[in-house]
Amino acid sequence: MIEECLVVEFRVMGDDCPLARATREVEAPLDCRPPQARRDGNALLRFSVRGEYEALVERLDGDGDIRYLHVSNTDGIANVRCLSKRPCVIHRLVDAGFMVESVQYRDGVETYVGAVVGHDVLRGVLEAAGETVGVTLERVSPLGTTDDAPVARRWDLTLAQEAALETALEMGYFEIPRDATASDVSAELGIGKSAFLERLRRGQTALFSQLFGGNRS
Repeated sequence: MIEECLVVEFRVMGDDCPLARATREVEAPLDCRPPQARRDGNALLRFSVRGEYEALVERLDGDGDIRYLHVSNTDGIANVRCLSKRPCVIHRLVDAGFMVESVQYRDGVETYVGAVVGHDVLRGVLEAAGETVGVTLERVSPLGTTDDAPVARRWDLTLAQEAALETALEMGYFEIPRDATASDVSAELGIGKSAFLERLRRGQTALFSQLFGGNRS
């Protein structure tokens, strides 16, 4: 049995997959589930877009490599499912042994976080990366049994709660004194103040419950 597992992060530039092309043209960061490759070479995609998403959806709907596009909207977050006839670079890394955990697209740049089991597998994944476009190894670290990296642990938050917490942190809502008010953050999120405070409360409760072993929701 191989006891060593490594957390690995890759950065990819120059991919010609539909999501990379779309985010190069439309400013709409995407948080993706690991894509599922089909035997026919197509890929099943599922991802979320926060805030304005209409331009991105329109861009994908006009892409000849995208089929069966479906969009659902919950609390200002678009959940998109579709079939891509052009798989992305990540499938080559997965074939070499990379266990993908999260995929993000920002301005045409992809970030993959996942794990590999042992250095031999890592070498094979790096060889596969070297044969593709613009793949850079950003980080490698051992994965411990109590590691809180994405591969080892996921916080049980909704996308809306995550967006509320992340935006509040970025705008300085938690600073002392505060750099932004609840009204400022809610305006940035495009929701009402009471909705923001409710998401913040529920998100904090979920985080603290997991950190300190509570079971309140």
